[in-house]
Amino acid sequence: MMPGNGSSEAGCSRTATGSFSNTTCGKTELSVNASVISMTVGIFSNILALCILVKAYRRFRLKTKASFLLFASGLVGTDLLGHLINGSLVLYVYACNKDWEAFDPHHILCSLFGVSMVFFGLSPLLLGSLMAVERCIGVTRPLFHSTALAAHHMKRLLGLTWLLAALVALLPVLLWRPYKVQRSQSWCFFRMEGPRNWLDVVLPLIFSTLGLLALLVSIVCNTLTSCTLLQSKLRCHRQRRRKDTSHHFEMICQLMTIMLVSCVCWGPLLVNVIILSTQVQGERAFARLLLSVRMATWNQILDPWVYILLRKAILKKLFLLVHSCWCIKSHPLNRWKCSPVKGSGETSGSSISTKPEFFCLDGNVGGLPDTIIKPIT
Repeated sequence: MMPGNGSSEAGCSRTATGSFSNTTCGKTELSVNASVISMTVGIFSNILALCILVKAYRRFRLKTKASFLLFASGLVGTDLLGHLINGSLVLYVYACNKDWEAFDPHHILCSLFGVSMVFFGLSPLLLGSLMAVERCIGVTRPLFHSTALAAHHMKRLLGLTWLLAALVALLPVLLWRPYKVQRSQSWCFFRMEGPRNWLDVVLPLIFSTLGLLALLVSIVCNTLTSCTLLQSKLRCHRQRRRKDTSHHFEMICQLMTIMLVSCVCWGPLLVNVIILSTQVQGERAFARLLLSVRMATWNQILDPWVYILLRKAILKKLFLLVHSCWCIKSHPLNRWKCSPVKGSGETSGSSISTKPEFFCLDGNVGGLPDTIIKPIT
């Protein structure tokens, strides 16, 4: 969920009169509208993707794809809850004109906000790396995957992943180093400025290190899986054997896209948190932090569209469309110039039945319908 803009004012009612008041009111209204749109689009996208994944999980319940769909459903469900909870908190903060001292004097809401931000931020990264590891084992060690990794093992791994993210999110509260309201007054996060001790430095570093490690694991596992699938495809092509690996390619396309989205959306935030935790920075650094948080919120919006768009049926149509466009551009004149390379005929009485096969110059092999040629008398 998108935090508000960088204005540290508490809202229109607390600003001075004149043009400054109008500017602040405009910024606040723009931030509220952006938050509402982000929340609405994110909830709709995640509900649609969750319906698709649940339907597919029921169909592949006893197959190797079931574990991947289980983790994907958990990831989309986590994003959906993140939009609902974080979005509701942001809207409530704006409804109270960002006056934290008035509506949260005991800092309970701020602690809940910070826990929610960390948990729903770290969980998708960990689940993405877990999905990459599962697919890597399923492709490179299929026998071990089918015998040792049962459905109940996958559900336990999913629960442990959520538990790890919840533990990291609760650490500041358990260690009496609570989350603090940030400069924009619209969200809460780790203590990034002011008087700090070693715990205030270690806690955000744990969050960022786990996130970057999850991205690294995803990159390594997805690269290894892609290379293994490519080698298998080339081997089958040389041996002229057919092997159905379309479901593997569907999953690896989804994983690669999720990895790319996570790196682009979460990479800047994780790096900025490390920089702000270890070095004293100025105003511009905190402005970059707020911008990187906004980028990270797009991860929860884009993730579900990976499962909505990158499905087997849509990928097949997209491939055929690209292939047909490439053929037209590559061979605009020679597409229908064909020459016979092989023929077979049967002579019976006064007629000859032939079924020639043709080789087209664009690389396709095709055939014509049966034709009957009668002799001229």
